[in-house]
Amino acid sequence: MRPFKYSNASGPAAAIKAVTANPTARYLGGGTNLVDLMKEDVMRPSELIEVTRLKFSAIEKKANGLSIGGTATNAVTANHGLVRENYPLLSMAILAGASAQIRNMATNAGNLNQRTRCTYFYDVNMPCNKREPGTGCGALHGINKNHAILGWSEKCVATYPSDMAVALAALNAVVHVEGANGAKRSIPFAEFHRLPGNHPEIDNNLKHGEFITSIELPPNHLADKSYYLKIRERSSYAFALVSVAAALEINGNKIKDVRIALGGVAHKPWRATIAEQLLMGKEATEANFKAAALAELKNAKPLGQNKYKVGLAAKAIVRALEGAMQGGTYGAMEAGSTTTNQN
Repeated sequence: MRPFKYSNASGPAAAIKAVTANPTARYLGGGTNLVDLMKEDVMRPSELIEVTRLKFSAIEKKANGLSIGGTATNAVTANHGLVRENYPLLSMAILAGASAQIRNMATNAGNLNQRTRCTYFYDVNMPCNKREPGTGCGALHGINKNHAILGWSEKCVATYPSDMAVALAALNAVVHVEGANGAKRSIPFAEFHRLPGNHPEIDNNLKHGEFITSIELPPNHLADKSYYLKIRERSSYAFALVSVAAALEINGNKIKDVRIALGGVAHKPWRATIAEQLLMGKEATEANFKAAALAELKNAKPLGQNKYKVGLAAKAIVRALEGAMQGGTYGAMEAGSTTTNQN
């Protein structure tokens, strides 16, 4: 690990000012991703500003829904009564991720800012446009069985690893940030993360120095029929091959509202808008779920080793919607018991 300057922020304005003034400075929350990247020499910040003591950890009701603090830990968020009662999909997704020890350390803001777990990104001896623009994408024609099938470009085929973010995408969350000189703005979650395009080194649309103060969850009527399905290679501490956040609102026997987001398939949480549009107003049947899933995956572009993900994602959408219809609860959360055939 390279030498760096470390300091505790005296307040939000001081932290933002310090990071904004130094292009290689970074905020330090739980450090569960950043410190690993520093150890591997992938990221080389010259300065770390500790922010966990800043007062952005509240989880509270607001007129426009629920506000979740950026410095609140994943564990506190997942187990908070307001989250469990009103947004169980988020709680299920967080609890499906990482390990209890990491959830106790990781902050919500840090979770959104985590970077890909692509092995080519982590290996500084391999080409990676995300780590070093212009060097190429080693995974494009290399070992890519865990990589993207949607939205990738010739520059990058990596996937975004967060479970929490998949649920936030389905819940139409809004990310509130503060920048230099007190400037504040709100970013709809669909616009927060980026597809790789020609600049895979840019993970999201935060400006350097902007600090995530809170995440807003708008009100909805999806709590009774929510489900998070995560399919992975082992049952503990593994990233998703495919994950699905699904939630439904039923009026009579028709779908009044439906939310579907996928993880493990793209450079950002993938909102399944095609499937959602096809299901609106339809009956919540297995046949309709299957048709919607196949329509969503019609434009998938598998790589050399991950064609299995196309069928897996389609089946996972159906299974997650069925789980939501059954009123998926914490005990029924799918968290690794599913095995997959990758041939």
